[in-house]
Amino acid sequence: MPVTRVNHFFARPGQVDNLHTFLQSVIDIVQNCAGCLECQLLRAVDDPHQLLILERWASIDDHRRAAQAIAPEQLAAVMPLLAQPPTGSYYTS
Repeated sequence: MPVTRVNHFFARPGQVDNLHTFLQSVIDIVQNCAGCLECQLLRAVDDPHQLLILERWASIDDHRRAAQAIAPEQLAAVMPLLAQPPTGSYYTS
């Protein structure tokens, strides 16, 4: 059953462009993973420091496997750009 994954990111002041660039590089990886149906990076209209990645997957397992495609050092590099830890949830219709 397809699932939607919603991921919220909040940039530190002065880091939103760097965070946006990083997240776009992750999307470029994720879109090529098995089971990825869609992946978009969005910026909140009322708060430009709030970014969101909206993903659609064939399954939760596909999403979890895709997360392993991102190198640990890449994930560590994003932490200084964040005002708080990212959050995410799965949704179905």
